Amino acid sequence: MAIADQKSPSDNKVWGFFKLPFRQSGNTTSSSSSTLHHHHNQTNHHMEGSNPHASNSVSSVARSILPTRRRLKLDPAKKLYFPYEPGKQVRSAIKIKNTSGKSHVAFKFQTTAPKSCFMRPPGAILAPGESLIATVFKFVEVPENNEKPMDQKSRDKFKIVSLKVKGEMDYVPELFDEQKDQAATEQILRVVFLNPERADPALEKLKRQLADADAAVAARKKPQEDAGPKIIGEGLVIDEWKERRERYLARQQVEGVDSV
Repeated sequence: MAIADQKSPSDNKVWGFFKLPFRQSGNTTSSSSSTLHHHHNQTNHHMEGSNPHASNSVSSVARSILPTRRRLKLDPAKKLYFPYEPGKQVRSAIKIKNTSGKSHVAFKFQTTAPKSCFMRPPGAILAPGESLIATVFKFVEVPENNEKPMDQKSRDKFKIVSLKVKGEMDYVPELFDEQKDQAATEQILRVVFLNPERADPALEKLKRQLADADAAVAARKKPQEDAGPKIIGEGLVIDEWKERRERYLARQQVEGVDSV
């Protein structure tokens, strides 16, 4: 630090003050005190004048120490529950809600086992107050001979990372590469297996969330009905318009016959 490297011209006087016998004169004490005061003022001036980035450094250190404010609410909050079915691909679900207030928030999944796990969607952008249910797929390994089925513990973990973005935009993973300093880890989720043949509130909740996730996917795939006229092929109108034209032409023919 600058303070430690700086050598004051009055250092010899200060140490000399402690070497003097106790029967020193009042003038010496006053001079030494004045020297200390002068050295203190020089030090403060050096800190304030020659280190303009000190406040920024303190702010960055404070941000690293303080806990990160959550932008997302997760349900479940700390675990991902999977039905234990060895040799099969099973599913888990987690509800993710943007609770940041007025900001759009992007999130993405990361996993320690990318070969056996994947997520749908792997990431998205949520508007303030918006939520979705993400589905997580995992292949369950068959236990070895010396392991009991439900004693198998998974070391796989999932991490959810969030990032504030400016308004509505399409989600792309590159958002997190461009703003690494602004990204924050929301939670690291641990894998927990559930016995599918035993009644469990966590298992029932998982089934409800998976059903909601499937319904949301089906709704997104269903084409939205348009109230306006639909164009089929190259400029052909729908049947209703064709019927109206045929009726009009029929009336024109009848009126033409009557006039003759």
